[in-house]
Amino acid sequence: MIKVNKNISILDLVECLSIAMDLISPSMSNHQRRVGYIAQKLAEEAGISGADLNSVLVAGFLHDCGAFSLDERNLAMEFELSAPSAFLHRHAEAGYHLLRRFPPFHEVARFIRFHHLPWNHGAGNTYRDRDVPLCSHVLHLADRIDVLIDKKRHILCQPKEIVKKIAGSAGTLFAPQLVEAFRVLAEKECFWLDIADIDSGNLWGAYSGFGRIMGDYDSLLGMTSIFSQIIDFRSRFTATHSSGVSASAVILARLLHMSEDDCFMMKIAGNLHDLGKLAVPTKILEKPGKLSDEEFCIIRTHTYYTYKTLKRFREFDMISRWAAHHHERLDGKGYPFHKRGEDLTLGCRIMAVADVFTAITEERPYRPGMDDSQAIRVLRNMVDSRALDPDIVQTLLDNFSEFGQVRRMVQQEAFSEYREFEQHLVNF
Repeated sequence: MIKVNKNISILDLVECLSIAMDLISPSMSNHQRRVGYIAQKLAEEAGISGADLNSVLVAGFLHDCGAFSLDERNLAMEFELSAPSAFLHRHAEAGYHLLRRFPPFHEVARFIRFHHLPWNHGAGNTYRDRDVPLCSHVLHLADRIDVLIDKKRHILCQPKEIVKKIAGSAGTLFAPQLVEAFRVLAEKECFWLDIADIDSGNLWGAYSGFGRIMGDYDSLLGMTSIFSQIIDFRSRFTATHSSGVSASAVILARLLHMSEDDCFMMKIAGNLHDLGKLAVPTKILEKPGKLSDEEFCIIRTHTYYTYKTLKRFREFDMISRWAAHHHERLDGKGYPFHKRGEDLTLGCRIMAVADVFTAITEERPYRPGMDDSQAIRVLRNMVDSRALDPDIVQTLLDNFSEFGQVRRMVQQEAFSEYREFEQHLVNF
């Protein structure tokens, strides 16, 4: 077992993912973090305590992780949800299946699964013969409170009308005891000012249930693997990409004699390198033809947003750089920072080669994966144009068969997981 000499904050990582997911539209900025805060305060006011307080906070941060498209997210931002209930529950079900396999998030996943279920005079205690946790209804109410907040008006001018709107749906949409807890909270100016100022500080620091993992390789790897699925499962064309990049980067790191701790970091960076693609609409990721200039500009933002979100992950600045610099070039013509060769560490250069190798050999909506000869030609051309490090590329070429076998194996495993996830939603 590798022991990493760092204290790793689960909550910091969850915040990174939450922020990245909300980048898909300016109207959704910080929506999930506000919902997390509101849900935690509601649960506390309603007498919920212990581990559920921690879980409902994290559930709020991640409650829309199964809403892959901008249309799904926009629909969920309407207070009076107009779509058929099965459609609305679908993204909650997707979130449940994405998170449930990570043991610390077992309750988080259950809360998310039912977060669009109305109370319906108590009938909302169950759904399809399954018990519904009260914290799912907390999450539902918190989500709807945030949707009602008009970001263009001063927050303290709005509580009375929001309370009136929510109270009008007590018993139908919302559990009456939770509406009453909200009435009490709504009288406190600090509650509303905290919501409006969600970026200014750590409002949830006192809740330590998801605080620290002490150098636990399996837990951190399991968590970032779940994150990579949330990033990649938005499209079948990206469903296995991060797994391929991560595996290829680790092999390169070992062949280039990096330490085992650094190889572990490389795997984590590979899992998270496309975090910023959560800000890219799926219709662009799946476009079969040439991207327009504007679409290409949007694609080019993803490495910047990977950097911007991961820099909050204070313990591993190195992971942030390796992950975010994978489209930089030795000649300084990459993006988004235009760093030159002397500014790019070995880890950054490895990640760039691993990303190119994986991208050109896997299927994309506009072309099939390249065969060996085509891929080798592209890699050599990118060395000649000073895009990629020649020594790292040569290391890959010297072991090309091994890289191909490992990439295919890990991506086949990842695709099986994607198909299983997809089947759950089909059956739903």
